[in-house]
Amino acid sequence: MAEHFDVLIVGAGLSGIGAACHLQQKCPGKTYALLEARGATGGTWDLFRYPGVRSDSDMFTLGYAFRPWRGEKAIVEGPEILSYLRETAAQYGVDRHIRLRHRVKRASWSSNTARWTVEAEVEGKGAVAFTCGFLFMCSGYYSYEGGYLPSWPGFEQYKGTVVHPQKWPEKLDYAGKRVLVIGSGATAVTLVPAMAERARHVTMLQRSPTYVVAMPARDPVARFLSRFLPARLAYRLVRAKNVLRQLYFYRIARRRPEFFKERLARLARAQLGPEFDMGRHFSPRYNPWDQRLCLAADGDLFTALKSGKASIVTDSIAAFTGRGVRLASGGEIEADIVVTATGLELQPLGGMTMAVDGVETGIARRLVYKSMMFDGIPNFAFTMGYLNASWTLKSDLAATFLCRLLNHMEAEGYTSCVARYPDPGFAGEPTMTFSSGYITRAQDELPRQGHEEPWRFHQNYAKDLALLRFGKIDDGVMRFARP
Repeated sequence: MAEHFDVLIVGAGLSGIGAACHLQQKCPGKTYALLEARGATGGTWDLFRYPGVRSDSDMFTLGYAFRPWRGEKAIVEGPEILSYLRETAAQYGVDRHIRLRHRVKRASWSSNTARWTVEAEVEGKGAVAFTCGFLFMCSGYYSYEGGYLPSWPGFEQYKGTVVHPQKWPEKLDYAGKRVLVIGSGATAVTLVPAMAERARHVTMLQRSPTYVVAMPARDPVARFLSRFLPARLAYRLVRAKNVLRQLYFYRIARRRPEFFKERLARLARAQLGPEFDMGRHFSPRYNPWDQRLCLAADGDLFTALKSGKASIVTDSIAAFTGRGVRLASGGEIEADIVVTATGLELQPLGGMTMAVDGVETGIARRLVYKSMMFDGIPNFAFTMGYLNASWTLKSDLAATFLCRLLNHMEAEGYTSCVARYPDPGFAGEPTMTFSSGYITRAQDELPRQGHEEPWRFHQNYAKDLALLRFGKIDDGVMRFARP
């Protein structure tokens, strides 16, 4: 007989551990378990092991609302984030509910029993099934099996070492080596200065420029407040300050893009000096926040470029050679190690398949409700963090709303809930309008959004706060049913 839980959480990373903590605090009578595909908790922060791996969000917003970040630095490296996650799981007793090496393959909903049957593959043991009243997907948005790799002519001819950041070798020795990092996103911006400390030279090859912003690793306001206020109060104030600052700058960037572009260019020029070719290497063709801005903690990328330990080339690859890459402009970059920081492969719901009352279904082009549920799929929610702010800001709100929903259903005697869009023929519009490659490549697999609330997919914490923490549960859109 399948083991039953009130709530099954899929994924034991940042979102899953946070969701479990919220459940324990706000729904103490609910039984739950976390199913984690890998052999360790931590999600992204356990998977990525490349030099300098860090968050591009500050820990006052990446940290949980219920557990203050007490470290000295605001921008920290992956191992510190991983320790914070695992300490949180242990402190709240969540670690006792985690089932490692349980890869969820399929979920089937039955309206007759108001239950999901969840099938998982257990490493070394075969298939196992669970049932649950509510299924909460916290599996992230990309494939953990491997990242995106373009098809380059002559790639197989290269004689050196090729590494993807998602599969970083534990004992890769790059001291004294010539390193070529292909890419210009957050991973490349992090890798280049970190590897430049030991490598002979690091070259960042970008097809097109990216906006890079220098930010202090330590928050001066946080340091000041921590001297005079209790830790929890100081944390809340700094968290609020950082949220408001992000909302303000994002709003300015979208309303006055030319002004914001000039401001970013001026800041970068101040770091690099007037002789640097800003127009070629740091002047993107798109507007700020059409893609995510990259963060250079304490301006480390700019420091590496100024020191000569690293350089940047803006060009495209014509072909690989035995010694490196030949550029479209005719030049060649020789390298002992090539790092392909070329992006992620999106994988909604961790690759799980679904059926509702025997009918196969999915989330592609399905409309989202309150940015965390789907039209026509009962007792099911997911977490998708912000693209323009900290992931945890959204995951905290999603978990809070789930707890409110579960408590409402219990109080009213409901066993199921489902959101229904009033116009079944409405095709919707894209939920993610960012032009990043990993998003544009996966548009056909992604859900859609409507024109009005609660069918909008926000990239705005203030709007989601009003909707998910303070908005009505029984809003006339969500339909509830009793046994």
